[in-house]
Amino acid sequence: MSAPAGTAAPTRPRTIDLQDTRIAFAHKSDRDLWQAYWLFRIIGNPTLSGAGQAFTKAALALRLPISGLIKATIFRQFCGGETIDESLDTAAKLARSGIGTILDHSVEGADDEGALDHTVEEVLRTIAVAKGRTDIPFCVFKPTGIARVEILEKVSAKTTLSPEEQAEWQRAQARMARICAAAAEAGVPTLVDAEESWIQDAIDELVAAMMERYNTKRALIYNTVQLYRHDRLAFLKRSTEEARSKGYLLGVKLVRGAYMEKERERAAEKGYRDPIQPDKAACDRDYDEALRWCVEHVDRVSFVAGTHNEQSSLLLARLMEERGIAHDDTRVWFSQLLGMSDNISYNLAASGYRVAKYVPYGPVKEVLPYLIRRAAENTSVKGQTGRELGLILAERKRRKR
Repeated sequence: MSAPAGTAAPTRPRTIDLQDTRIAFAHKSDRDLWQAYWLFRIIGNPTLSGAGQAFTKAALALRLPISGLIKATIFRQFCGGETIDESLDTAAKLARSGIGTILDHSVEGADDEGALDHTVEEVLRTIAVAKGRTDIPFCVFKPTGIARVEILEKVSAKTTLSPEEQAEWQRAQARMARICAAAAEAGVPTLVDAEESWIQDAIDELVAAMMERYNTKRALIYNTVQLYRHDRLAFLKRSTEEARSKGYLLGVKLVRGAYMEKERERAAEKGYRDPIQPDKAACDRDYDEALRWCVEHVDRVSFVAGTHNEQSSLLLARLMEERGIAHDDTRVWFSQLLGMSDNISYNLAASGYRVAKYVPYGPVKEVLPYLIRRAAENTSVKGQTGRELGLILAERKRRKR
């Protein structure tokens, strides 16, 4: 299989060592490592993490002056800045290690028309900034930033809409269309994030329509598939066949997912089948099978493997090697969140693979929901904080030697 024009021919890579902390933390000073170590120590303690989240919410609600503290600690670890301009400094630092930036305006869940329209304008600014820049290969947005959760839920449930709701839904569709048109005109691939299962069907339909319109020559619009759901591997395969039958290219970001507890609670409350995989092994199996599917259909599928899982990352690298896909093939990307799993990101980039970090930005108060999710994820995902701490400690010891 040949790579797209402009990419290098496949070559045998050196063995990828995702535990190489010299490469993973070359961009961090001793002070940076020390701060990251204590931050992950706190996040990894459920009691301290929970208390910190509660205190932060209360303090901001009471307008206590703690934004500076947040910005100097957890915000600094997981966010690029409060503005696009601040985030460009982060993008420049990542680019020096061969890592791209995915600009992510991390404001979500707005419930008034003005705020929804403002999000659209901000996403359009990220696209304009990314145009022509090799260090920003993708932009991204959350559907709940441009449409109310309630209207997405009603459309997904096929509920009959009132005239006012129909008008609201049309405005939401217009926002999606405006963003995707701008992305296509600028030639900037744009990722549409996934949401909870009960609002995802409406999003899937919107994104499929945008892909059919704009993904005729290359993938510019990407949907997101959460493999922690037991039905999404089948959805990925159907989406591939639908794209093939309608003559467009599928763009997809593969993730495990971030709403497991909320999904299970709602399913139990409302009495429908739990959409979540029965266990982690099933989730891992479907994720890796999704990687195999995308590699096998790379002539029609461009994809971003969003994962902090070392085994899945190594599997994708091996699958590319077996299929003769160049490391820098523009159809295959690895991605991790800023501030997490640097051992994966930096070591893959050093081996010539295409890697991009999600770089969230926005005012401290507005990105707080994102930051709380990151803290909760590191606390609840088995081994995540331990891995981060272990790698940091290994690098500190290496530097002392």
